Parts: sequence; C-alpha cells; structure tokens
Amino acid sequence: MTINFDGKVAIVTGAGGGLGRCHALDLAKRGAKVVVNDLGGNVDGSDDGSLSAAEKVVEEIKAAGGEAMANGASVTDVAQVEEMVKQTMDAYGRIDILINNAGILRDKSFTKVTDEDFRMVLEVHLMGTVNCTKAVWEIMKEQNYGRIVVTSSSSGLYGNFGQTNYGAAKMAVVGLINTLKLEGAKYNIKCNALAPVAGTRMTEDLMPGEVLDQIQPDHVTPAVTYMVSEDAPTGVIMSAGAGVFARVFVHETMGVNLGTGEDMTAENIADKWDEISDMKDARPCYQGGEQSQKIFELIMKG
Repeated sequence: MTINFDGKVAIVTGAGGGLGRCHALDLAKRGAKVVVNDLGGNVDGSDDGSLSAAEKVVEEIKAAGGEAMANGASVTDVAQVEEMVKQTMDAYGRIDILINNAGILRDKSFTKVTDEDFRMVLEVHLMGTVNCTKAVWEIMKEQNYGRIVVTSSSSGLYGNFGQTNYGAAKMAVVGLINTLKLEGAKYNIKCNALAPVAGTRMTEDLMPGEVLDQIQPDHVTPAVTYMVSEDAPTGVIMSAGAGVFARVFVHETMGVNLGTGEDMTAENIADKWDEISDMKDARPCYQGGEQSQKIFELIMKG
C-alpha cells in the first residue's frame, strides 16, 4: 500500500525547522498542499521572529515540485489562527490535515519555575493546539473528513526532571484527543498523538552530539504520515524515534472489590496493594464509561 495525499491540504504548525519541517516535506512529497506555519521565535517563545524559516521550507517544497505557502500566525492568538485558516480555505478550498507541532521550552525545577513560565508553556502547547484544532474542526465536520495529530512527549506520559510545565501540557493534549476521537468519529475525523524522540532545536542542549546524530527528526515523521493517512487509526498514542515505532497504552488493572462496608479501609488497600497493582487482567479503556463498567463488573462478581 502506498500512502499519498493527492488533493489533500495540510496545516503544520511550528514547521520552520525540526520535526515540523520534516512532516511538511513528507506530506508535500506525497502530494499534499501544505501550509507551513512558523512564528519564527526562539525556543523559549521570546521575540516575534520572522517568516524566514517557514519561507525556506516552502522554497524546499516548491523546488521539489510541491505546492505550499508560509504563514506566521502565533498559535496562541485565536484571531491569527482563524486568519491562517481563512487564508488556507481561500487558497485551497479545504483542510484535511492538521499537525499540531508548535512548541516552546522553559525548563526549570518546580521550585524555580515561575507562574509565567508555567502558563506560557501551557498556552503554546495546550491552548495553541486547542486554538488550531477548534479553527479547523467545523470545516472537517462539513467535509466528513479530517486527520489531526497532537504532539505529546515522554515527559508528559512518564515525567522528566525540570519539566513540570512541559510535562503537564504534553499530557493535556492526550486528554484532548481522547475526547476528540469520540466526538469526531461519526464525521470521519481521526485524532492521534505523537510522542517523539528527536534531535531538534528544542533538544540539542539536552543530549550529546553522538546521540543527536542517531535521532534525526526525519526518523520520526513516518509515524505522523501514517497517523494522518486515509486508513489511520484513531485515539492512538505512538512513540517514535531513531526508526523505532511503538504504541503507548493507558491500562487499568482489574482491581479489588473491598465492598462498601467495614472492610473498605485504607488499611485494607495497603494490605492488598500488590493485588490492586497486578497487571495480569489489566485492560485499556477507550472511553471513560468503560472504567465505570469495569467497576460494576467487579461488583457483580462479588
């Protein structure tokens, strides 16, 4: 099977370099018309930057025979995002794919992180994703077609020292797609999350050079290309790096029914902690109601 995007239109945020650039180039190579969005700011979100990074990627796409346009909207500015979507619709008439990739870093231990640092990281990663997704959602519903990817991180899924703000935002976007996959299902809108491992401008100071050489951004992009394809799954978290691709699941153990009488104590939880934690019969839940269903299932067995 060959994946192509002939006739499809994609918006990729933060696409002036790193992962976003690789995503945009691959989509264009496969036939998509691509809106290359990049504010052009610094890694920490400071300065207004310029369109030059996005324009260079557009030039690359055009030089290879593809079609693209640059856009400098800040994902945190709703009016700018809506204008980007309007320009895309005016130029191409549809929006099939949205890859939420824009991000910043303001790493500090929780003791040292300021309120501004925390809120700004949430604003870019979480609300920037919300703003862009909201702006294309009705268009995708009317088309009865849409593919959306959010960018999560192992820092959100598992934690990383000095990244409480970043980790909180990266787990939040998973919560976002967990519900969007349900609300978009009848409109053929599929929503997935990427947890990448890549050497980019945001990670170059965190890893030694020999490691960075092995985790190039283009080693991640195949995961995104698959997750925005016609036959993509939905509600999936996929980790990707150095050519290794894996699926991340959130599971819940079967648990223990202590009843609601005198046995329902913290002490009995402590006594049965190993049994409560036993993954033998653990299962993933596709939606929140399945957790309640499992609880009642265990009650009925009792």
